[in-house]
Amino acid sequence: MAEDNSSRRGARRGGRGRERRSRRGGARRTERAAFRREARPVRERGQERARRPRRRRRRFPAERGFLSRVVSALIIVFTVVSALIMFFRVKIVNITGAHRYGDAEILSVAGVSDGQNMFLMNKYAMEEKLLNQLTYLEEAHISRDLPDTLNIDLKECVIPLAFEEGGACWLVSSSGRIVDRVEASEAKQYAQITGCPILSPSVGTQIALPSENLAQQRSLIRLLAALDAAQALDDVDGIRLDKRDCILMDYGGRFTVKFPLDANYAFKLHALEVYIAGEKIQDNMSGTFDLTRDDKNFFRQNVR
Repeated sequence: MAEDNSSRRGARRGGRGRERRSRRGGARRTERAAFRREARPVRERGQERARRPRRRRRRFPAERGFLSRVVSALIIVFTVVSALIMFFRVKIVNITGAHRYGDAEILSVAGVSDGQNMFLMNKYAMEEKLLNQLTYLEEAHISRDLPDTLNIDLKECVIPLAFEEGGACWLVSSSGRIVDRVEASEAKQYAQITGCPILSPSVGTQIALPSENLAQQRSLIRLLAALDAAQALDDVDGIRLDKRDCILMDYGGRFTVKFPLDANYAFKLHALEVYIAGEKIQDNMSGTFDLTRDDKNFFRQNVR
């Protein structure tokens, strides 16, 4: 009996809980339906829709910062340029490498004056003027040494060789440039290049040989540059171009040197100097060095 009573009480309690939960759910569903049934206000004809106020665009501080940086940079650049124009002026000029031309002539041709602004001058145009008007110059380099010094470094043609053509003597530098024209009677003062004519010679221009001698022309200029670099031009007595397959050079007052065309002349000259300084060549010996050969037996002594 006791078990039956307890089961009945549990059943009554479960029924009451389900009834409470169903009541609560129904109340919630009723509230939702009432919320859905609420009528929205109808906008009358002609009535404008309410507009939301627009947000003002903010001007970010980054834009103002960028403009201020640009203005500051321009002010700095203007200040620097003004300082360069006002303060850096020529007071000292150092000229090196000039022997034939005087300082006043070099400054006049270059267009350099005392107090001239160092940054407004075009040093490349000045170098070109020097090379074009002072024909004995082979190289010209201008540099600035702040705050007031200008350096002009020059290289002159000190030992030219001579071409005789058209009753005149044309002096040629180690770069193959015609640097001067003198009388034919003065040709004996210089080592001469013979065996081939030059075409339309003019001071300040490169030598030009006939078309059949183009290989010799190219080799001649390279040989002269190698002789200048080895400081051996003073030992050259003459250069002969009468053979098409080689260049002959009279050297040191007692030797004839035979060079191949289009060779490494710096290497050939070094080998020549080493051989002349060796024990096999005596001071009273003369002969021919045939540098067209690959072996070491390239010296043939003159026998009287």
